[in-house]
Amino acid sequence: MSSGITVVTTPTVPGFRVTRVVGVVTGLTARTRGVGGQLVAGLQSMVGGEVSAFTSEIEKARGEAIQRLTGKAQSLGANAIIGLDMETSGILQGTVLISATGTAVVIEPE
Repeated sequence: MSSGITVVTTPTVPGFRVTRVVGVVTGLTARTRGVGGQLVAGLQSMVGGEVSAFTSEIEKARGEAIQRLTGKAQSLGANAIIGLDMETSGILQGTVLISATGTAVVIEPE
């Protein structure tokens, strides 16, 4: 559950039935690293391993994209999102786009 709305990657929610399909909803966010984050990432990349400064920003962006997705679904009257798909892509030098897409639905217990 996120913000009082059920979000699943599956096409159904066990124990519930879809009573209405509201439509496709998306949540997008673009993130860049600041100068400090770029410096830390550059140093970490020379040593090897996880670039924690970048991982932290991606986690924040993922949460923001899901929050925007659920907000749109709720504003349309949905109480669930099925088939959540998350994608990450680079759009500019140092800029990452996080996209969350799903189908907003109304579900009821079976």
